[in-house]
Amino acid sequence: MAKPGQIPAEPDREPRAQAAALPWRRDAGGALEVLLITSRETRRWVIPKGWPIKGLKAPKTAAREALEEAGVEGAVAKKIGVYHYDKRLSSGRLQKVRVGVYPLKVETERENWDEAHQRVRRWTSPQEAAELVHEPELAELLRGFAPE
Repeated sequence: MAKPGQIPAEPDREPRAQAAALPWRRDAGGALEVLLITSRETRRWVIPKGWPIKGLKAPKTAAREALEEAGVEGAVAKKIGVYHYDKRLSSGRLQKVRVGVYPLKVETERENWDEAHQRVRRWTSPQEAAELVHEPELAELLRGFAPE
């Protein structure tokens, strides 16, 4: 139990929604690659994601996050699934988050983008990406990812 004035560590009950892009491409040999980025604070491997943006539907939000966080642009497809995680807010509280995942076929990869100095990008196979991420449901989505 939290002491008076202390923020409880247990997560909020209702999950909040985020939208994520799963950037992908084919290499010169036709093999499927997905793009992971590092998170800003923990440096874990993640996919670009964010909170809803006023005036944008979830697929457009996912595309915007891909541009801002990973410097990639392309065509967004229908949602392929969801995963859940607990986000630690600046207050110290844990917030349950439900993330909708939208494949993004990368058409442009920028050398410079908004968060280039805060993140590292890594193109890899979906199977290797599944081993690198910490969220089991995201890993499962990556293992089964087969666009087109």
